Amino acid sequence: TFTDLDRLVVGGAIPLASALELPNHKETGRSFFLEQRELGAINLGGAGRIRADGTLFEMAHLDGAYIPCGTRNVSFESADPAAPARFYFLSCPAHQALKPSHIRASEVAPAVLGSVAGANRRRLYKYIHEAGAQSCQLVMGFTVLEEGSVWNSFPPHTHNRRSEVYLYFDLGDRPLAHFMGQPQATRHLFVHDGEAVLSPSWSIHCGAGYGNYGFVWGMAGENKRFDDMDAVAPQDLR
Repeated sequence: TFTDLDRLVVGGAIPLASALELPNHKETGRSFFLEQRELGAINLGGAGRIRADGTLFEMAHLDGAYIPCGTRNVSFESADPAAPARFYFLSCPAHQALKPSHIRASEVAPAVLGSVAGANRRRLYKYIHEAGAQSCQLVMGFTVLEEGSVWNSFPPHTHNRRSEVYLYFDLGDRPLAHFMGQPQATRHLFVHDGEAVLSPSWSIHCGAGYGNYGFVWGMAGENKRFDDMDAVAPQDLR
């Protein structure tokens, strides 16, 4: 899905018995999809593989990959079709070819945020960022809430210099209330497992479920500073 938010593309691939190729699209205006784009992917399912030109990524559950612009051929595979990989990816424009990167979940130390009292205790895993896998403008990772916590990204904030996309996972059959919009004119969405929410730079992005869960976050825009955000006081929300 091509969006009008910093030209971000939101996509997914669930390969079964055979590999799925990343096709080009007329929206790129290029001869192949990543001719002038970069891509970040996270595996939310069983073990799988990503092949990117001559590079092979053996992707365990929650492993990530960065694939640079100039990569002509990208394919997604499952190690076992009975327990398929579920690749979620984001792509944005890029101006130079960087190094492909495999980010192993087992090697990333999460930042612990929030509190039990605030029902927002969570572990944040940064994958593609200034101090991790390098990119032109893509920033990407995921957050997992601890048992007993339900709120994500609260108190909320906006990113006036970046757009953001959330992809919720491990919700099971439990819907989640996601809040977005300008701080003084918020709206809510009921989101289900595997659904993504687009957040323009002026929109807050936070949510609450009735059980713990995870979400992949990704951003593109003017900079890659993870902490470049504008806080919103909860009492100012409307």
